[in-house]
Amino acid sequence: MKNVSKQIYNYTAIFEENENGGYTVLVPALPGLVTEGKNLEQAKEMAEDAIVCYLEGLKTAHEEIPKEGNVAHFRLSVAV
Repeated sequence: MKNVSKQIYNYTAIFEENENGGYTVLVPALPGLVTEGKNLEQAKEMAEDAIVCYLEGLKTAHEEIPKEGNVAHFRLSVAV
């Protein structure tokens, strides 16, 4: 049996509480990837599964897998 090593990919995921009390998850480096879960734990599991499916789809299509560059996160407050 051939031992196939898997590549590890790291992506930033944004978890935002939604109007239903669950969380919507976006992965900016993977355009169009959006998922959700009823709580943070489920949302994390759904995001991991969605990322794997997204990357497997790219591999099947022989497309390049995006690599995330340096990311900075800031919470900005503005007065209007």
